[in-house]
Amino acid sequence: MLDSALLKAAEDASGFMPADEGQALAEAALAVTVDGPLLEVGSYLGKSTLYLAAAARPRGTTVVTVDHHRGSEEHQAGWEYHDPTLVDPALGLIDTLPAFRRTIATAGAEDVVTAVVARSEHFARIWTTPLAFLFLDGSHTDESAQRDLAGWAPHLAVGGVLAIHDVFPDPADGGQAPYRIYRQALATGSYSELPGQGSLRLLRRDH
Repeated sequence: MLDSALLKAAEDASGFMPADEGQALAEAALAVTVDGPLLEVGSYLGKSTLYLAAAARPRGTTVVTVDHHRGSEEHQAGWEYHDPTLVDPALGLIDTLPAFRRTIATAGAEDVVTAVVARSEHFARIWTTPLAFLFLDGSHTDESAQRDLAGWAPHLAVGGVLAIHDVFPDPADGGQAPYRIYRQALATGSYSELPGQGSLRLLRRDH
């Protein structure tokens, strides 16, 4: 069973993860049949992290989040999702880490969430533990999405699940970088598709 308190905290937290997709993410992470940590690339304010934590706690494992916390392109000044309250006045740069930490602490999830402040591709080079679940939801430029897939997919254990967010086959619905890495992963022949939800795609690594 998912942790109901963390699931409720996830639903109430600020962020962009729709409730039905968050629920599907948590259920997929809970259902994975191999052991290992759950790793999230791109955590923003921690909403999706709490959905994963709701699965990690009953599994007796950890959610590792990897984010530089300087915001994606759409969070910068002049862009659609810019929030001036997230700007560090001393540096003039986005800093989502304090709000992220507050989200996790308020939910009582610090025991199951390990936050790493780093660029995804840098941390992937030194990571060695096989993952049970990998959630890619970082920057949605083609270059960044490709780096995330290339850097982290090799760390996913056979039987583990790769989740990709904001997959929109129709360009009118959203950016195409996540859709392209989803198609790229399928084209390797190493994955079989599981039922997803909305823009969330789920792929099980078969070999």
